Amino acid sequence: MTGRILLSAPDVGELEEAYVVEALRSGWVAPAGPAVDAFEREVAARAGVAHAVAVSSGTAGLHLALLACGASAGQAVIVPTLTFAATANAVAYTGADPVFVDCDPQTGNIDPVLVAQTIAELRAEGRTIGAVMPVDLFGTCADYNELIPLCDQFGVPLIEDAAESLGSSYRGRPAGSFGAAGVISFNGNKIMTTSGGGMLLSDNRALIERCRHLSTQARQPVPHYQHEEIGYNYRLSNLLAALGRAQLSRLDEMIARRRALRDAYAKVFASVDGVELLGADDEANCWLTSIVVDPSRAGWQASDLAQHLAGQNIETRPVFKPMHLQPVFAGARAVLSGASERLFEQGLTLPSGSVLTEHDRQRILETITEFLGRN
Repeated sequence: MTGRILLSAPDVGELEEAYVVEALRSGWVAPAGPAVDAFEREVAARAGVAHAVAVSSGTAGLHLALLACGASAGQAVIVPTLTFAATANAVAYTGADPVFVDCDPQTGNIDPVLVAQTIAELRAEGRTIGAVMPVDLFGTCADYNELIPLCDQFGVPLIEDAAESLGSSYRGRPAGSFGAAGVISFNGNKIMTTSGGGMLLSDNRALIERCRHLSTQARQPVPHYQHEEIGYNYRLSNLLAALGRAQLSRLDEMIARRRALRDAYAKVFASVDGVELLGADDEANCWLTSIVVDPSRAGWQASDLAQHLAGQNIETRPVFKPMHLQPVFAGARAVLSGASERLFEQGLTLPSGSVLTEHDRQRILETITEFLGRN
């Protein structure tokens, strides 16, 4: 056994170092500067939108987007139950109530049929719906062909949680470009990283300027410090933006490596009864590859493979525990089909990082093959 193999470690090197050193020597080390401005332009261009504002995290971007769309106390915001806590937390920050909706069992993304049902139920009760906020789970875009007309029909803003999907697309349109706003995360484990950080994207200039204003403590443009409303310290540093610019220049290469690893996993499990890969298509960035194991057919459980890999110092993780099962959201409204609970029970996320060496990849695949040979 050699060193630990992580699920999705940062993929940084000499190019990133050079960009950060250049920014440091320029003297621009605060949450403003030429690297921030350039990074906003470059990410907006990559996502096919007109405007962007760099922020301190994807969660901050979701919070600002919700505020700009008018989400507030007493309203309901529809979110997937199968997601990371940040999606639901951002709703809670506004005072609105997250309403959890179950997923498509094939992709893990929010189920548009259940979204339609939920909107109808909430409207019948006289509830105001602040937004629908789908998540592009593990880099596979949600079904926007169904979700956008549905939101338009009822006049509900759609905010795309594209935290995991930079570089993906849906029917040829880039992730992050759907709805009133899209939000990308650059956390350390994402497809590319700024250590911490995010980007809020939109074609709506007024929305972007509103979010930019709120992200800088809502300071008024006067010589002295003047604030007429509550703002937030949500801006991205120039140093981290420089790191992001280097990463963005390598994005296609990093996506290609993740896709190649997913293909390798697909081959390993192709002849295994009861095992399927979750989501992903030719347009997905394959940020994380997850399998779903039906133990009645496979003869083993996802946790068995996880234990075997852990024995070889290889990290795995269950698919997200649904939000409606989280103690912090006990009692929250949820519209369920059982799909998310099944994916949590039967899903396993495998190492997917672009930084993995060929030796690392072979070690993972050989360990899985060894396990399959015993079961």
